[in-house]
Amino acid sequence: MKKAATAQQIEHLLHDGMTIMIGGFMATGAPERLIDLLIQKDIKDITLITTDTGSPGRGSSRLIADKRVKKLYASHIGTNPETGKQMNEGTLEVELVPQGTLAERIRSAGAGLGGVLTPTGLGTIVAENKRVIDVDGQTFLLETALKADLALIRGSKVDRRGNVFYSKTTQNFNPLMATAAETVIVEPEQLVELGDIAPEAVHTPSIFVDHIFVDHIFVDQINVDHIQVEDTQ
Repeated sequence: MKKAATAQQIEHLLHDGMTIMIGGFMATGAPERLIDLLIQKDIKDITLITTDTGSPGRGSSRLIADKRVKKLYASHIGTNPETGKQMNEGTLEVELVPQGTLAERIRSAGAGLGGVLTPTGLGTIVAENKRVIDVDGQTFLLETALKADLALIRGSKVDRRGNVFYSKTTQNFNPLMATAAETVIVEPEQLVELGDIAPEAVHTPSIFVDHIFVDHIFVDQINVDHIQVEDTQ
């Protein structure tokens, strides 16, 4: 259980001004307890990469409500009125990215690519200030890769080595984000033994996971007193 870490053991990894990816779709599959930790530790000036800002009181909407985000990359914001309000007031910079393009930009970072060519957004405000490239007579936008300092993801089942299984639609952006950040912290719904997740059911292999967040729900299951978490930033 070398990757297990309590809030006290990972708090030094959290800094103002970080670029943070947060998994979830409409807060389904969002790491709510890790978002709690960002708020408790008063982390601010965040560049946030997420598919949406959920609805009031759920998921990353709570970071928006507390005005902890300075720039947002998202595919839509319509379900959270506070996000639109801050954008219109000029207190929150928002880059709206078509959802498929957002997924590919994150995937590109995880694959070590510089970006992706896509026709989506040509002739719209999405194309403003972006490179247009011709390939065999077809025009594409170059959408650069999106990488983060930190990815906060949630797994339905996480084994003690850090292999992750996501149930149904909770999978969404979590597996992609786990490949595209310098440091990855997974919040488990259920902590299981090695072998309890069938190999073919592992969506995020343990090699991508740096830390397993164990709060009061799990801390009694394991001995984490001897574990020291290094700052990987």
